[in-house]
Amino acid sequence: MTTKSDRNLSIDDATPEEWNTVAAKLYHPSDVSCPVENPDHYNTGAIEAIEAIRASMPPEQYFGYLKGNVMKYLWRYDYKEKPVEDLRKADWYLNRLIDVLIEDNQ
Repeated sequence: MTTKSDRNLSIDDATPEEWNTVAAKLYHPSDVSCPVENPDHYNTGAIEAIEAIRASMPPEQYFGYLKGNVMKYLWRYDYKEKPVEDLRKADWYLNRLIDVLIEDNQ
């Protein structure tokens, strides 16, 4: 009988419950919906969209994705009705990029 510890694990081996546990610890310090930190429309499936995006591409592409979102929110914040919210979103993506780069270099 083969157990998880007997074989190489991949991201595909995670159960929905494991995904939710990790996502909750890392990205959802509370259950309160927040348009920047915890938007409802990004958390309707078994895993958070940002984690599925990360799993779908090599690190360099993911870094570019995060950088592009920082630039997008900085570019358009003063054209929208909620400029502070967009600046917070830019900050969220920038902090995410910083964290991933630190994690990648360790």
